[in-house]
Amino acid sequence: MASSPAKVELRELGNTGLKLSCVGFGASPLGNVFGTVSEDDAIASVREAFRLGINYFDTSPFYGGTLSEKVLGKTLKALGVPRDNYIVSTKCGRYVEGFDFSADRVTRSIDESLERLQLDFVDILLCHDIEFGSLDQVVNETIPALQKLKEAGKTRFIGITGLPLEIFTYVLDRVPPGTVDVILSYCHHSINDSTLEDLLPYLKSKGVGVISASPLAMGLLTESGPPQWHPASPELKIREDVVHDKFYVSTQNLVGLLLADQIKTACQAAAAYCKEKGKNISKLAMQYSLSNKDISSVLVGMNSVRQVEENVAAAMELATGGKDEETLSEVEAILKPVKNQTWPSGIQQS
Repeated sequence: MASSPAKVELRELGNTGLKLSCVGFGASPLGNVFGTVSEDDAIASVREAFRLGINYFDTSPFYGGTLSEKVLGKTLKALGVPRDNYIVSTKCGRYVEGFDFSADRVTRSIDESLERLQLDFVDILLCHDIEFGSLDQVVNETIPALQKLKEAGKTRFIGITGLPLEIFTYVLDRVPPGTVDVILSYCHHSINDSTLEDLLPYLKSKGVGVISASPLAMGLLTESGPPQWHPASPELKIREDVVHDKFYVSTQNLVGLLLADQIKTACQAAAAYCKEKGKNISKLAMQYSLSNKDISSVLVGMNSVRQVEENVAAAMELATGGKDEETLSEVEAILKPVKNQTWPSGIQQS
């Protein structure tokens, strides 16, 4: 009889009582965000993830124009396991057609998501990229609407997501304790940017669970580099100016372009250095992000069995032998000139 595979660690999520796999399955690639993924590959990826102990799956109606939710729903159903064996989060407020954080829209949004996911409820409903809306609206209108959805049993817990870390303190300081269960931060707990760590004591004091996404800094910490739509991409910044009918690059934007170029150049140099040493910068970055146990789950996008196996292997190696401290210190030295430098807001594709 074949032995059961070693499984990834489970970590408690704030005061929710949920135990999330330390590696979370980011389902945005199932919406063909990074290229076409066949239904067979999607099902195989989710099945392998679940077999190796990944129990947390995250999606959004924004990813692939609702395609990610539809495919994830189909793949979870194909698992044929009880609903309480996996944890699902989806989002509201951000859609292909734009942002809408109104109570009416987010209330309709969860019903639409549940239909696509083929679920009766989600475990976590997150207000998506709130920096692109009015934070006061989120506090006074959106979150109360999400609380009603929680009371109605359509979601077990609620939270907020975004890139600038200050949005979390702004909202949490303005809602009653225990209102927001979870925050999802991205690109702030990776080798090139660890600023989320400074916020962890505050979040713990609020009883808020922490999920961190994009351990590879949305492609910066890979051998192939980031996609064109990455917010640190000069091409994207210039295109945004054109979209907004500004046929010039402002002084502020010029500074952003220079900083973006420095960040990308440094990350490319770090990736090349790792490759030269026979090391994989993505594996190193994943292990760095997993090493802080105050972060319940590290979400990473996956669209193939190979990616699932590589990410789980990185987690298992970290748990049994630790990370490669020597290579990590060398990479940190390369990235030191751009450490904790970031762009002011998240992805807003034209």
